[in-house]
Amino acid sequence: MSVTVVGSIAFDSLETPFGKRERVLGGAATHFSLSASFFTKVRAVGVVGGDFTEKEWEVFKRHNINTDDVEIVPDGKTFFWRGRYDYDMNVAHTLETQLNVFEHFQPKLSQESKKSRLLFLANILPTLQKKVREQCPNAEFVAMDTMNFWISSMKEDVIETMKTVDCMIINDAEARQLAEEPNIHKAARKLMNIGNLKALVIKRGEYGAILFTKDSFFACPAYPLESVFDPTGAGDTFAGGFMGYLASQKEINEDAMRRAMIYGSVMASFNVEKFGTERIDELEYHEINQRFREFKRMTHFDDIPFERTTTV
Repeated sequence: MSVTVVGSIAFDSLETPFGKRERVLGGAATHFSLSASFFTKVRAVGVVGGDFTEKEWEVFKRHNINTDDVEIVPDGKTFFWRGRYDYDMNVAHTLETQLNVFEHFQPKLSQESKKSRLLFLANILPTLQKKVREQCPNAEFVAMDTMNFWISSMKEDVIETMKTVDCMIINDAEARQLAEEPNIHKAARKLMNIGNLKALVIKRGEYGAILFTKDSFFACPAYPLESVFDPTGAGDTFAGGFMGYLASQKEINEDAMRRAMIYGSVMASFNVEKFGTERIDELEYHEINQRFREFKRMTHFDDIPFERTTTV
């Protein structure tokens, strides 16, 4: 059981109302890999510069994440992002972006990475996503992410990539933009038909996430937290929990995907409790299981139909 992720590995400088961090480990592939590593074997594909130190590599090693396919450009610099959040943690304000070695990233997958049962195409150029997908024709379940920039500038390429995957994991604003439909349920159905997807996951930040399949939908709330320090990477952490759990299951069906939604939400809830990868890096299995049980209690209710006993 394994999953391969292709995406960014980065340094982030972060500022929220609750503090600051300079040049902490980040990137979509990083957040995804750490989260998924609690459930399955993970192979990460990305690129870093010579400024990527042993301190950063140790984070991957601690979680047994295979980084054989992470390219190192010794004389280059690692992708860098600087961002700020105000009290509305759903909105990230980009202050600086340096693509550096990521600008010319051409994913190179080993035979082992190509053989992974599951594949996640993190937020990179949609044409690159499609090329990676074509290198993994035997993957049982393939999911992709995208962003508003690609939808605005390369919408047809995004749609062409959609047609090659089984699942799309995006936020509600991206779903509306891609479908050109303001109603989220109508947007979801339109996207399911465009891409012939088996599943569509729409992330809604502090309001949870929704799973759409051909015949039904499933909604799960976000875990209620009193302290949210940094939401950076929460979406990729969710995707890592979702895909990692699915990789651990013998059969990928709707029941498994519903449980995976909860595990994705569990992992995302831990991610935001500290800056960058700090919380997930120190996370322990018993904490995941405890919060999963709390989710179950939080959403459980008895199936007792209402019976009218009085005249109104």
